[in-house]
Amino acid sequence: MPAAPLPKTLYTRAAALVRRIGVPSAVVFAALLFDVLYTTRAALDDAGPRFVDFGLLPGICAMAACGLWAQKRAAVAGVTGGGVLIFSTLFIHSFHLPPYSSVLPKVTITEVVAGVLMVYYVARRARAGVAFCVVGFLVVAGLVAVFGRYAGVGDIDSGTGSQALLFGLLLLVGSLVPAIAARDRGPRADPRRGLNRVNELAMGQWPLMGLLAFALLFEFGYTYSSNARGFPILFCSLVAAVVAVLSPRRPADALLGLAGIMLVSAVVTPFLSLRSYDYQMPGGVPAVQVIAGLGVVVNLTRAQGLSRSWPRIAVLSSVVALAAILNSYRSRGLQTDPETLSVLAFAATLMLGIAIAVGLMLRSRDAQRTQAVQTAVSDAQTAERMALARELHDVVAHHVTGIVVQAQAARMMAEKKPEIAVEAMARIENAGVEALAAMRRLVRSMRGDAPAGMSEFSEQATTDLGADLRKLVESANHGVPTSMHLDLPSDLPHEVGRSALRLVQESLTNVGKHASGATEAFVVAEVQGEQLHLRVTDNGRETAHRPAGGSGGYGLVGMRERVALLKGRLSAGRDPDGGWRVEAWLPLAAGEDTEGDE
Repeated sequence: MPAAPLPKTLYTRAAALVRRIGVPSAVVFAALLFDVLYTTRAALDDAGPRFVDFGLLPGICAMAACGLWAQKRAAVAGVTGGGVLIFSTLFIHSFHLPPYSSVLPKVTITEVVAGVLMVYYVARRARAGVAFCVVGFLVVAGLVAVFGRYAGVGDIDSGTGSQALLFGLLLLVGSLVPAIAARDRGPRADPRRGLNRVNELAMGQWPLMGLLAFALLFEFGYTYSSNARGFPILFCSLVAAVVAVLSPRRPADALLGLAGIMLVSAVVTPFLSLRSYDYQMPGGVPAVQVIAGLGVVVNLTRAQGLSRSWPRIAVLSSVVALAAILNSYRSRGLQTDPETLSVLAFAATLMLGIAIAVGLMLRSRDAQRTQAVQTAVSDAQTAERMALARELHDVVAHHVTGIVVQAQAARMMAEKKPEIAVEAMARIENAGVEALAAMRRLVRSMRGDAPAGMSEFSEQATTDLGADLRKLVESANHGVPTSMHLDLPSDLPHEVGRSALRLVQESLTNVGKHASGATEAFVVAEVQGEQLHLRVTDNGRETAHRPAGGSGGYGLVGMRERVALLKGRLSAGRDPDGGWRVEAWLPLAAGEDTEGDE
């Protein structure tokens, strides 16, 4: 029985959407959504003129469109995006609009994301000269945006300007290095291989990446307000975010690396005079590092379980405790108040417990999915093996039985009537040729070369059951004269007709093998109401010796399986008038429901 499909949760739907549109497009849309919500809130608050902030939205939307367009026409989108950035800056300067700061001062997060994407795709896909010119134009447009937008709201100080240049350089290098590394090197290069790796990594990490992105956004803003003193802590947070995103590859090493980064950040913070570093958590640890730590704990617990991961989790917890003692201080020195420390310990324990619980939940879900996939594969393999076993028994055994019967008859009649033996040899040859053809069809089906639409290892198309039954009886491979009565419609379902052919074929094979002294057999195939009725009888008696070639006992088993797949009925046994009787009733409607199930 096939495994039940996994339920479509909000997470799976979001992951499917991200997979369909791609990670770069998803990042652009997420940044655009953030800017729209932030701008709308700013436009409707009581600080300054109402609705004036909506003037930023056209430029934001235009930059988002250029970022999406860069994935197809990188150079043209880059030139257009630089122009949009300059025009938007002139518009903001002319109407004194109040833009907010993100990674770069007075530049929105959508403009930063779109600009990075345009630089990346231009450097990766455009010719070297074109890429140099377009990237240079984008850099100039970015400088115009940073310094030009301050002209309408006040002068930019030297500290903020230096930080803007530094962060802009980091963004430029961070987008150029992977782009140059991923440039096409020749006909063997796969231009999408690097991006596919990013997509695969981001599929299971996008919630963590979203939280880290929002936390980094605010940390950039507070770093500007600290006049570059907070840059070392920001650098540690950036490295921690990268480690957290890459942690699924080597979660154990990632957790130890993150612990080292957080230790450096905790030791450096007291020397930077950042007591009012507002984005830090109450325990003195930046929010980005806290989120990164929780993400790595989730990934480690998910990959290795709690029994193997608790020593490393204890190391990380010790580093967080040390950071709380070093950085959660007031004017009187280190934090030693038991009540405060107990509150911090409780909050840290609660967050750690939630991360471990989430990791264990994901580990259990992964195990269930793996088992469901294994069960589905096992069921499919079992169904395939059963179908092959039935076909081998019904088709090949039928031809081989005919060969054995004809050979026995030829041996018995060779001395008395040699001409009959010659005729039998011809029939043996024909049966052997048919057996070889059947074997080739089976091999072709197993190798995947069967025509499309075939649901099993079919010997005949069975578009006309009556013609196939007549051919089967006329071949007389079972060695017993057979008559038949057929009353079949022309539109018999294919699945029903094919199964009916196999049932009659196996029944006649059994007549040749087991019906000792049989002189005639009779086949009936007719439609009665909504069912196809089959009956195969003979006038033989039960053989007193083991049939030639032995009997595997799988004939009736395969027949019952075929009938059960069609939700029909089968009866087989001694006939009251002597001989053996096999009867089957196959629902005609079942053929439509079970098509392709085997």
